[in-house]
Amino acid sequence: MSQDLRPLLAGWDFDPEGVQVRIITGEDGSEQIQMRIDLGLIQMEIHGRPDGERPQGFESLLELYQARARDAGDRFALSPQDCALLMREGIQYYHRYLAAFHLERYDLVARDTARNLELFAFVTRHASRSRDKLEFDRYRPYVQMMHARALALQALLREDFPAALGEIDAGTAAIRRFLSEYQQEDRESECSELQFLLQWRREIEARRPVGPVERLEQQLAVAITLEAYEEAARIRDQIRRLRASDSPPAGGGWPTRHRTLGSS
Repeated sequence: MSQDLRPLLAGWDFDPEGVQVRIITGEDGSEQIQMRIDLGLIQMEIHGRPDGERPQGFESLLELYQARARDAGDRFALSPQDCALLMREGIQYYHRYLAAFHLERYDLVARDTARNLELFAFVTRHASRSRDKLEFDRYRPYVQMMHARALALQALLREDFPAALGEIDAGTAAIRRFLSEYQQEDRESECSELQFLLQWRREIEARRPVGPVERLEQQLAVAITLEAYEEAARIRDQIRRLRASDSPPAGGGWPTRHRTLGSS
């Protein structure tokens, strides 16, 4: 078998302006992710460690060290060499979730970003040197943003706008906790990851469908602000009527129109 990569790259020219990725089927029948780079390509397993290695039988070095930490208890510590190995492994997962994001495989992005967030927490808890803790944890806002994006995009594909907004809010709160931990609360405006999520939330909020009850609730808030109390009372009555019409009947089950909508 030829070891020349040129036949594999034929027709897949490198584009420095974008991320080029694809899914191929390997010789063993399993799916692989390939990422085009300047001098060739990177190939990654979709499941397990991206390079397919199993350190001492564990799925990853992180799992190996976590097992050692459980056995050693308070005596466990990560040396600078341990941290260097874990960083190298974490970068593998970074390449894979970046590729998965461009493939719109948001389930894989959510999985691998959650894994790297777990890595950061483990290192900051057990690294023997403060500089190693910071070397990992400084990436937390970015990975937290990508995690929130992946979960929110999955919700948007289901047209579940409340769930998407909830995931964005969870990511925003996590980044704000990070800033608070490092006494950087006054630098929110300089945190690009936080500002991205806040802007994205506004965009989704502006285009999401609004139901009749929610629209009336918005009108009610405006009426109260303007002290238009008669108008506010009228809107409250409309809201009560709409909510009553959507309530299940006393005998249980749903009204016929809900069953019809649910079965279509």
